[in-house]
Amino acid sequence: HFESDAGVFHWDAVIPHTIEMDGIEGVTKHILIGHADQAPHYIMRFFWLEPGGHSMLERHPQEHGVIILKGKGTVQIGEKITEVNPYDVVFVSPDELHQFKNPFDEPFGFICVIPILDPNME
Repeated sequence: HFESDAGVFHWDAVIPHTIEMDGIEGVTKHILIGHADQAPHYIMRFFWLEPGGHSMLERHPQEHGVIILKGKGTVQIGEKITEVNPYDVVFVSPDELHQFKNPFDEPFGFICVIPILDPNME
């Protein structure tokens, strides 16, 4: 979805995908940089959690680098739950149990960068 050789694209060119899976509620994913952009090492995604929304409580081999951009929410890493706000940064280690939730009245949005460990993941 890049419009030039400079690797710049505009937000309105990013297609949102509502995630409909057991264990996930009220979450929309936007793939900002991924396979379609010839990025061989990482995927950058933006997640939007509606009030009451949450990601799956899960663990997997890839680490996550996250920056909160909009609203506030909570992140569970292991057994610890922490409130997060805009510009807070979260690191999830490989195979660490984690979940993002929005128990608040406003939407909650964050960028999440993960390494590509499986060529089919996004």
